[in-house]
Amino acid sequence: MDLVIRPADPAEYTALGEITAQAYLQDGLLDFGENDAYLGELRDVARRAAHAEILVAVRGDVLLGGVTFVPAGGPMADIAGPGEAEIRMLAVARAGRGQGAGEALVRTCADRARALAGCHGLVLSTQPTMHAAHRIYERLGFHRTPHRDWNPLPDLLDLALLTYELTL
Repeated sequence: MDLVIRPADPAEYTALGEITAQAYLQDGLLDFGENDAYLGELRDVARRAAHAEILVAVRGDVLLGGVTFVPAGGPMADIAGPGEAEIRMLAVARAGRGQGAGEALVRTCADRARALAGCHGLVLSTQPTMHAAHRIYERLGFHRTPHRDWNPLPDLLDLALLTYELTL
C-alpha cells in the first residue's frame, strides 16, 4: 500500500500524540522522561491543531507518524520570522521508521510553505542527537543556521537546539 500524507483527523489526535510522545521518550530526547513537562505538549495534538496544521503519514489504516506545520506568523512558531513557515514535532512511530514517512512529511511541509504567498523559507529546530532527521533535512536541501540555535529552557537545562532552514 502507498504511503499517504494528509491532514490529521481529530479522531487521530490521541494516537498521534502518543506516537509523538513515545518517539521522544524512546529516543531519549526528554531529559526528565515521563516527568518532562514537554511531554504534555507532545501529546496535546488538539491544542496544536487549533493554531497550526497537523499532517499525518498513513499506510492503509496504519498511522505511522505526523508533524506540526506552522504557517508564516503562526502562534505555534518557535523560531520562524516574517516570511517563514516552521516545522515542529516531527515524529514517526518506531514500527513505521525506515518507510519514508519522515521524509514524506518534511517534503509535504516544504510544498505547503512554497504555496504560501510571501513565504521564502521553512525553518525548524532539532536536537543534536537526532541524526536520522538531520540526514533527511540535508538531503532535502535544508542547511544549518548556527546563528539561530537556541535553548528553550535556559534556566533549567543546557539544551542547545540546532536550527535548519530551507530557502524556498
